[in-house]
Amino acid sequence: MSVLDLVKQNLNHIKFNDQYRTIPKISNHANKYIELNGLKVLNLSSNNYLGLAENDFLKQYSIEAIKNYGCSSGASRIVSGNYEIYAKLEEAVANFKHTQKALVLNSGYVANISLLQALAKNATIFCDKLNHASIIDGMLLSGAKFYRYAHLDMQMLENLLKKDTSNKIIITDTIFSMDGDAAPLKEIVRLSKQYEALTIVDEAHATGIFGEGRGYAYKEGLSGEIDIHMGTFSKALGSFGAYVASSEDIIDYLINTARGFIFSTSLPPAVIGANLASINYILKNPHLGEKLILMSDNVRHFLKNLGFDVGNSISQIIPVILKTNKAVLVAQKILLEKGVFVGAIRPPTVPKNTSRLRISLRADLDDNDLELIKDAFFYLGNTL
Repeated sequence: MSVLDLVKQNLNHIKFNDQYRTIPKISNHANKYIELNGLKVLNLSSNNYLGLAENDFLKQYSIEAIKNYGCSSGASRIVSGNYEIYAKLEEAVANFKHTQKALVLNSGYVANISLLQALAKNATIFCDKLNHASIIDGMLLSGAKFYRYAHLDMQMLENLLKKDTSNKIIITDTIFSMDGDAAPLKEIVRLSKQYEALTIVDEAHATGIFGEGRGYAYKEGLSGEIDIHMGTFSKALGSFGAYVASSEDIIDYLINTARGFIFSTSLPPAVIGANLASINYILKNPHLGEKLILMSDNVRHFLKNLGFDVGNSISQIIPVILKTNKAVLVAQKILLEKGVFVGAIRPPTVPKNTSRLRISLRADLDDNDLELIKDAFFYLGNTL
């Protein structure tokens, strides 16, 4: 069988199992209301959690950066793709995260792969089983020995730490992207100290939301106890790219060894300008995330009362677990007809038999939007 024949066979298998994906035709990108295949719908599938992707403050910083620096950096940072607002952004991130130093990378995916490739060569990695795919890929590409402990299972993590005598790295999402639940950071920090493990947290879905926007580790009072903080500008912060915040030694080591940093053209000035604006905006508006979490509690309580399984979500991400691929696709279509667009999440993104709708709530929803959401899910609950 040729490679092309194998591709066709695999595609047919994906379609047969209701796992086939297409790129939707969307106008107005990350806006609260979008046009999807010609239909105006409320967008509950975006990670634009604070609505900052359309924020005039961020736009102005981005425009000024283009005027001052042009459209492209033209090279990697360590060659000539550096400019002064990069330094301003990294200083702002380090202050924001209460660390000695920070480094900006091109995406969360690149950041996680680069971190593990650089740090884990002579270490063993301990990873929550539901960590983001970029962490899994980073472990695989690092060539390091690794263990995946059952989701949030601290007893299993401790048992694994006990039996391994090598250098250790514990890495976890703080808010999990498909379940909206939180890592038990206090217990992870305790175990890391007891078993001398380096800790890395991925704050992609917590940055801008928890702890006055500084992240879940800050909310839990653990900023200074975590060795490496990774987060993104591409979700609640409304722009693009990622950061790593840590000690001066760790950041300097990454500058010299992280392949995703060294061998990538740096982000363009427009993105860096918007990123800097987003940090400044959160510092001036530290309680935006609190409003969103209160709203999320309200919607989650409503869905539970309708009998939907929302897992252990405590965040703006609320799964509605329907188990089968077919049920999720039918539910998504019903909600679209009611004017609400929610992502249909299926394996391999989530484990088998846990297919779900993934609700991404956003801080710019008003009372009319919330009423639309509740009406749509009430109708869905009576239809399925």
